Parts: sequence; structure tokens; C-alpha cells
Amino acid sequence: MTIKKAVIPAAGFGTRFLPASKVVPKELLPIVDKPTIQYIAEEAIDTGITQVILVTGREKGSIEDHFDISFELEHHLKSKGKNDLLKMVQDISEMVQIVSVRQKTPLGLGHAILCAKQIVGDHPFAVLLADDIVDADPPCLRQMIDVYNRLGKGIVLAIKEVPRAEVFQYGIIDGEGVEDRLYKVKSLVEKPLVDEAPSNLAVIGRYLLPPEIFEVLEELPPGKGGEIQLTDAIARLGEEIPIYGYRFKGERYDAGDKMGFFIANVRFGLKHPELGPRISEFLIKVAEEIRGKP
Repeated sequence: MTIKKAVIPAAGFGTRFLPASKVVPKELLPIVDKPTIQYIAEEAIDTGITQVILVTGREKGSIEDHFDISFELEHHLKSKGKNDLLKMVQDISEMVQIVSVRQKTPLGLGHAILCAKQIVGDHPFAVLLADDIVDADPPCLRQMIDVYNRLGKGIVLAIKEVPRAEVFQYGIIDGEGVEDRLYKVKSLVEKPLVDEAPSNLAVIGRYLLPPEIFEVLEELPPGKGGEIQLTDAIARLGEEIPIYGYRFKGERYDAGDKMGFFIANVRFGLKHPELGPRISEFLIKVAEEIRGKP
């Protein structure tokens, strides 16, 4: 079945970005001049997704507003003759069908996905985590769906090599290579100790899941921290259907981490048609100052 629906969980508190995220959802913090979550939505759209399901929490209504029509702003831009900005704003509200569902209690990523069950229905679907920005051509999700369509079944996870010293921050696969960039996953270990990790292949925030995952999530007892873990549900479902890890082509930035967010701003800023040359010049100047050059 063709994957046309994508779930984007966006209900977290964003505590790592306090105080900035006290009022403004971290998903709306900009990378250069575009909210983080818009990069995620654009990846889904560029892949052929026709419906994006936002899973939000209390005081996250501004995320929905970002993708909605803004009559007052559009009227103001039109009256001032700012047609380029007007088109940009209108394109955001027309880019894709957005559906929103509320996660009333923060019970983990697995629970957030479960909140989308009624909207997803009996279809395979994609999950894109808003913290993971992937700069890739074709988009990371497009690469994964091509693999999924070729396999015709199973779960597909985006994976990436990480430094061995950092494996404790990720879900790590124990897998066997079956072809270029594709691994058959034997098991998943959530945040293992460095000396106990089966590999350095980490699961990154892109998943292609079958609808059967919802039944598993409904029956799954809370795991670490009293939360329903998506990794646990995938591992259990993997006893019945195959799990594959795809080592995607592209660069991933952790926008949920302050340093990762900063790096993403620099990288995307350098690619910005207007700001790129100025940012490059500024970075060279800063580098020279750090090295102690005049």
C-alpha cells in the first residue's frame, strides 16, 4: 500500500530550550528564517505525503496556527504590496492537508503515535520526529519509501553511523547487511552502555510503520520513566514481521539539542541565497579571531 500519511509528534515541553520554549514551542524556533517543523513538513510533502497528522499538547496551538490561514497578516501584506511575502505565507497554509490531534498526557513517543490511530486508520504510515532535520536529495523519507515499496512489507527505520562514544544517546540496532545501505534488524537496544552496544548504527527520527503497530502500543505496558516506548513496540512487532534499517544518504542535524540546533542554523544559513555569502565572510572573520590572527 502506498504511504500517504505522516505523523509528526510535537507535544513535548522542549525543556532543553528553556527559557525560549516557555511560550514558543521549540518546533517553531527558526532555523535561519523557517520554523523547524516546517522543514519536517516540507520533507513529507516533497516525498508525496498528502496528509500530515500533528500530535500536539497543551499550549501548542501556535503550531497548528502556523500552517493555517492568517487573514489579518495576509490582508496587511496585500495592502502594503508585499506580494512575495504574501505568496510565501499563503503557500504555507496550502502546502498540505494538516490534521491535529491532542496528546493530553505526556506518556512517551509510543503513546503520541497511538493518539493518531483513528486518523491513520488501516494504512501504513510514516513518522517524522520534529527534532531530526535531514538535509538530503532526494529527501530521507523518499529514500525510505523507495526501499519500502521494493521490499513490499515490513518496518523500515532510518539509521546512521554515530561515534561509538555516543551510542548511549540512541536506539541502536543489531543487524546484518543484506544489500548496500540496508540491514535486516535482529534486535533493538535503547540507549545501551558503550561497551554493550551491538553496533554504532543508530535509529534516527524517521520510521515507516504498519497499522499493526497500534495494537501493540495499546497492549504495551509502560517502560522506562513510565512511558510507552515506540522502540519497545517495534521490537515486539518485529517478532512477527521483518524490520529493516536503511542507512540514508544525507546529513542529519539534532535540532532538539542546543549545539545541533546551532550547527543546523550555520549549515542552512550558508546555503541561504541571500545570507550565505555574508555568513561565510563572518565565519572566516571569527575563525581568524579565534586563531589570534589580525
